[in-house]
Amino acid sequence: MNREIESPAIESAVVVVPCYNEEKRLNGQEFLDFLGDDRSFHFLFVNDGSKDGTASVLEKLCARAPDNLRWLDLDRNRGKAEAVRRGVLMALTEAPGAIAFWDADLATPLSELPAFAEVLQRKPQLEVVVGSRVRLMGRRIDRKLTRHLLGRVFATVASLTLGLPFYDTQCGAKMFRVTQHTEELFAQEFGSRWLFDVEICARLIRAMGHEAVGRAIYEYPLREWLDVEGSKLHKRDFLRAAVELHGIYRKYPELRDR
Repeated sequence: MNREIESPAIESAVVVVPCYNEEKRLNGQEFLDFLGDDRSFHFLFVNDGSKDGTASVLEKLCARAPDNLRWLDLDRNRGKAEAVRRGVLMALTEAPGAIAFWDADLATPLSELPAFAEVLQRKPQLEVVVGSRVRLMGRRIDRKLTRHLLGRVFATVASLTLGLPFYDTQCGAKMFRVTQHTEELFAQEFGSRWLFDVEICARLIRAMGHEAVGRAIYEYPLREWLDVEGSKLHKRDFLRAAVELHGIYRKYPELRDR
């Protein structure tokens, strides 16, 4: 009988939370409640040049739990991809066992974080755990029909582009085991503003090869995901995404050499 080998415990994880004009949507109390007595998770909020009162909200929130909540203030709006990249590089200086990035609107609830870490601990061959919005009995995935259908079309094309059987590349909840590859994945700016998730996978393929990456990424079916009002994603962005996906395919020859 094949048994999974226990990997060393992930004693700490830094969760990067990109924020742009989140003054009215960021629920700071949920982060404080999640921490409770569990101090193994640390949150790094990245204020991406917000034009509202996000900076003030983050400053006050982080002052309430300075050991576990910190924030990075970018001088101007650089986009989610760059905000996440800057946050991950800063998180790496703390040498955590894992680094995640999580959408500030908490469409994926914080209660899923321990499950992501537990998957990494049970499966030592994994480099990345990716949240996947799969509608299954007993799970609450509340997604608008139009976005779901457009998302399924895009996910299929993204899967074919990467040559990997992805169901959902774009969920804003991902966790990385800190390995020799982690800094390499985030060292350079992303060419894609909208599809940096796909570009991360392309970089991992470049570092490890298709076959190894197929064993290193795990899609975790979320127990809950809610479509939050005020999303900054619009239907026209799917057209932009198609252009960027083609750009990624051209940029990384490893996607073609398989």
